[in-house]
Amino acid sequence: MTSNALSMARSIERPTRNAMLQRDPSVHRFWMENRHLFGDAWAEWEASNSEDLNVLSSSLYDDKLRTAVESAWDDPSKETAVRDLWKEVFPGVYEAQFFNPERLAVLRTYLDHVANAEIPLRPPYGISLNRGGAMLDSRSEGYLAAPNFQAFYQNLMNAYMRPISRMLFPDIVGYDSQTFGFSIQWQPDTDTSLRAHTDASSVTLNINLNLPDEAFSGSGVRFFDRETQQISELTFAPGTALIHHGSVPHESMPITEGERSNFVLWLYGESGAIPQPQRAPEAISAEERWSVPTVGSDGFAPF
Repeated sequence: MTSNALSMARSIERPTRNAMLQRDPSVHRFWMENRHLFGDAWAEWEASNSEDLNVLSSSLYDDKLRTAVESAWDDPSKETAVRDLWKEVFPGVYEAQFFNPERLAVLRTYLDHVANAEIPLRPPYGISLNRGGAMLDSRSEGYLAAPNFQAFYQNLMNAYMRPISRMLFPDIVGYDSQTFGFSIQWQPDTDTSLRAHTDASSVTLNINLNLPDEAFSGSGVRFFDRETQQISELTFAPGTALIHHGSVPHESMPITEGERSNFVLWLYGESGAIPQPQRAPEAISAEERWSVPTVGSDGFAPF
């Protein structure tokens, strides 16, 4: 690690907002040429702020979910306890308490420190540019490379999201080896909504990171059912999550008051492969559901 990586990263000249929005080739070169510098800077930042940063651990998860997931990893035949925590709130959309609301402040404080670290961090272009959003996966340019966060993120994807997705959506098996994630912070009068779309994912997990005392108005997620033409706008409480096929059309409605913070996490196959609609699911055992693919990251990033 470069001993002064942190100061170098903080002083480096950044691409302009317009260049980032235009996806100028110089922006790609900026992230690629400085990838190792920024990685070293995040590690140095985390080490130098260890007294102020709470460790991101499994204690952040909802107690019931954590207990059920840990039990299923010990004995996959007990996975029903995990499945029972997820309620279908719209055709093909499930909800559960994911993080413990009383512990969310630990994660949010960490992310607040990240936002103030002054290390270049690439936001999710076109969703929430320079307003608190960040790329989370190592496949992305300018991602949040802090070691503690990466360990937490990878455990979330491997130990929680993938086996839960395989239980709820068995057709995605074989299209779930790759991970992708970003954060968003919605604010009134800035990026207030996201029009109707589908995701380039097999499965999408959307987790509300708002604290119990952080009220907001608007910003529900509206879902559309192609078969029945049903439309429903869902809101979710602090620490709760919605999970669905990426192919389910949805949109985020305008936020009118307060702020909303969330993680958006994806699974898909190599080179962005996703299952075809109505694909017959593969029959796999519980032991196979509760396993981590041996395929490594292919480096493909949807955006």
